[in-house]
Formats: sequence, C-alpha cells, structure tokens
Amino acid sequence: MKFDLQYTDGLSEARAGKITTDHGEIQTPIFMPVGTVGSVKGVHFRDLKEDIKAQIILGNTYHLYLRPGMEVIKAAGGLHKFNGWDRPLLTDSGGYQVFSLSANRKLKEHGAEIRSHLDGSKHIFTPENVVDIQRTIGADIIMAFDECTPGTADFKYAKNSMELTHRWLQRGITRFDETDPHYGHSQTFFPIVQGGVYPELRKQSAEFIASMGREGNAIGGLSVGEPAEVMYEMIEVVHPILPKDKPRYLMGVGTPQNILEAIARGVDMFDCVMPSRNGRNGMLFTRNGIMNMKNEKWKNDFSPVDPDGPSYVDKHYTKAYLRHLFVSKELLAMQIASIHNLAFYLWLVTEARKHIIEGDFTSWKNQMVKQVSTRL
Repeated sequence: MKFDLQYTDGLSEARAGKITTDHGEIQTPIFMPVGTVGSVKGVHFRDLKEDIKAQIILGNTYHLYLRPGMEVIKAAGGLHKFNGWDRPLLTDSGGYQVFSLSANRKLKEHGAEIRSHLDGSKHIFTPENVVDIQRTIGADIIMAFDECTPGTADFKYAKNSMELTHRWLQRGITRFDETDPHYGHSQTFFPIVQGGVYPELRKQSAEFIASMGREGNAIGGLSVGEPAEVMYEMIEVVHPILPKDKPRYLMGVGTPQNILEAIARGVDMFDCVMPSRNGRNGMLFTRNGIMNMKNEKWKNDFSPVDPDGPSYVDKHYTKAYLRHLFVSKELLAMQIASIHNLAFYLWLVTEARKHIIEGDFTSWKNQMVKQVSTRL
C-alpha cells in the first residue's frame, strides 16, 4: 500500500490524499460502507460502484470466521473472489465484537474467548490467529486485534486495556511479518490507538503505535458512549503524534457532522453502520438535514427525496412514495434508503476533498455541519 498526501487545508488539519492498493486507488477523505459478512445489506455491488461510488468496503473477521467460515473463503480464493468485489477491501479484526459481545466473552492475556452469537459455541481469538484469518480473507488492509475500551471505563481499566492492546499488537506484527499473503496481492497491517477518554493514555498509545512504523494507523475506542466533544478532543491529542505521511482511520464513526469534524482534525478514513442501519429504519441523511420517512408530514409530499442529491434514488422516488413503502413494511423501502444514505456519505467526503483542494474547506464545513444536523 502507498499513501500520497496531496493537499492540506490552511485553516484546519484537513487533508486530501490518495491510497494505492493492488485492487485500486482510494481518494481520501473516504467513507467505507460496512459489509460485515461480505455484503452491504440490501445493496447490489452494481449500486455500490455506479450510484454510491464506493471505492472500498469493509468486512468483519469475527462474522466471516463464523459464517461462511474460512474453509469456504479459502476455497473460493479469498473474499474478493467469493463475493465478486474487485475493489479494495478492509477487514476489522473483531476487536469491536470483544467490546459489543462483552456478556459472551472472557479476556485473557493469550486472547479473547468468545461465545458465538449464532449457536453459543466457544471460539478463541488471539493476535496471531486473527492475522491468519485475515490472511485467508485476503483484505487489502487488515487490522490489529485490540480491546475496544468502553467510553465509560475508568482510568485504571482504560490503562490496563490499552497496555493489553499494545502487547497484542506486538504479537500481531510478529505474526504478520513472518507470514505471506495467500492470493498474490499485498496486504497492509494497521495498528489501533486506544486509551479511552484519557488524554495522557491516548498520547502514550499514539506514540507507541507510531513507533511501530506501519503503513497506516487507526484510532479506535471512540463513539462508544463518550460525548462527541470528548471524541474530538481525543483525535486532537493523537493527531500531532501519528505520522503525517500515513493515512489515519477513525473506526466506527459516525454521523455526518462527526465525519466533517474529524476530517477537520486530520482523519482520512471512516466506516460506520449508521447510514445503512438507520436507513433501514427510515432515517434519511440529506445535505439539508435529517428526515424520518415514517412521519405523517411526508404522506402527501410528492417532491423528490432530495432534489439535488447525488443518487438516482433522490430523483426517481418521492418522499410520499418512500413513506408509503416504509409504512407498508416493503423491503424496497430499506433498499432505497440504504442506497440514498450511502450515496450521501460518499458525496459528503468527496465534497470535503473538493473543498480541501479548492482551499475553502473550513467555511464550507462550518456551514455544512449546521445543515446536516438539522431535523426536517
């Protein structure tokens, strides 16, 4: 993987760059639609490419390991061949599942024992076998196995968690460096900054991660219960420490305003289930604000969903029709809303890149944050 830093904003830390992988280029800032089990729910790859304009999607090690399993993915020749996505892929190591499935897991020095949410079977995830699994999946960018520290954790817990993540990281790097890709394309390994909501821990973690000298770095353990302003503060703490010539990936974030504020603080890469998950439940994100498509107010509104929106959805479907589909519990409603929201998120980061290049990002961002936060 190669990263070229192309433009910087004069009034903020925002930057525009280009990531080059064996499966194609990625223009940053970038949003990655979440395809947890190898698919973005309810969305064809045709729509992801042509309408949403996704450049990279994300898969999840834990979920793919359980189903369909590594034997199937290996026999197919990796996830690219299995699902037919021929552009870059990133896999989350499963560290978030260690956090979200806390009732079904035990943390130990060796790794994490997790009970499957599917059938209750026990599985052990270690820094080493998580690398092995991601080698088998074949993603272009793979993540270190970490513990995602809860946003409400006290200092002692956050410190112990961070130190465990660092020890796991060293083991994961050793495994990555002593193994090779399976399918003829290169893979890149990203460490993850942890430390909870404590600036001194975040600083310490960022310094440790930066010292590993990998090709990119991630910031984890945010948007997990802490206030948004605290999240921004943690990004500001690690920003000057993480190398400027390498991409920075903020994991699992977030709302449109979260993404804009993080771009202003020097973040290059994002993923989140929010646009597709919220879309399936009737929430649409637009450049003018947020709409709940189940509301009565849209019943007789025959104007396009978003007249100036980036997706074919915005021009071919009316608010009244989409509301009718949701009220009728029609599956098409979820598909339309998912395509719209994902196209909007990709439009948002593409516009951010354009304004960084043109030199007016900060004024554009400040206005856009107000607009996208409005409830319509």
